[in-house]
Amino acid sequence: MRLPASLFLLTLAATALAAEPIRPKVIVLATYEIGADTGDRPGEFQYWVEREHLDGTLVVPGLDHPVRYNGEGVYGVVSGTTGRAGLQIMALGLDPRFDLTHTYWIVGGIAGVNPHLATVGSAAWARHVVDGDVAYELDPREAPETWPYGIMALGNKTPLKPPVIPAWAPKPMAYTINPALVQWAFELTKDVKLADSPAAQAHRAIFATLSPAAGQPPRVFVGDSFGCSRYWHGAAMQHWAEDWTRLYAGPDALCAMSNMEDQGLAGALWRLGRMQRVDFQRVLFLRTGSNFTLPAPQQAAADSLVADYAGELDALDAIQRTGTVVVHALLRDWARAENTIPAR
Repeated sequence: MRLPASLFLLTLAATALAAEPIRPKVIVLATYEIGADTGDRPGEFQYWVEREHLDGTLVVPGLDHPVRYNGEGVYGVVSGTTGRAGLQIMALGLDPRFDLTHTYWIVGGIAGVNPHLATVGSAAWARHVVDGDVAYELDPREAPETWPYGIMALGNKTPLKPPVIPAWAPKPMAYTINPALVQWAFELTKDVKLADSPAAQAHRAIFATLSPAAGQPPRVFVGDSFGCSRYWHGAAMQHWAEDWTRLYAGPDALCAMSNMEDQGLAGALWRLGRMQRVDFQRVLFLRTGSNFTLPAPQQAAADSLVADYAGELDALDAIQRTGTVVVHALLRDWARAENTIPAR
């Protein structure tokens, strides 16, 4: 007989009090998987499961997908997509069986890459995660002609001025990731050789006239993550995302990777940190480019809205290929890393 949810949670709490807490060393977080976790077309989770031998499974109430783990302390989680992904991570963070206070997180997923900064298959460690969901918006056809787009910060009457954020508005709108940890992760992985398939090469060649960066081979770099639950595309929207990133994260912020989840995931982990359930200083965000955020030269944005994911398989590989270097560095030096966060 299936237990009612409230009784199930009480049972979990009682079990947690009686048992040793589960203390993951590293959690690798993916937003989706396609089909099975192994042996078929991969999503963001499959390479982690197969290559890190995450053979154990654990059901966590509130998560749609079982947590997987191995004997070395690496746990894998699937959060779901869009800003709602944060809800599942809150459920994980509040599960009484877990002690996540010393756990490192690698939030990894594919994204739309800004062709002015990098090409498909590239991997970016984020210094900032910016929330693109919370805004005032006008249909651009009804906005003043001087406006570059119809989106503005809460409290503003124009997108051309810095935000005057009202007291009732949600905060923060940008999450700063531990800069020392980001730099440490980048230094470890900057020379990782990333996959570069013929399909990806042919695709980026089309974009080479748009931007020199788009025509270069994939690389690991430091660039910020822009999260918005609406799937957007095109030059005007890229202009908005770049402006929005600088507006909230500072003039040196770079809108490198655009996705639909990081704002929700960062919000959940940040709030769990304030609750002392998670150490937000141990969180990393890694995004890899599966497609460009702009249409190809001479192509209309509407014609490329359902993007050509020529770099998808390379990007999926790049998540694990780059992230695993950090995972194994933490495991090797766990006697130190458990209590001292690595820095450059």
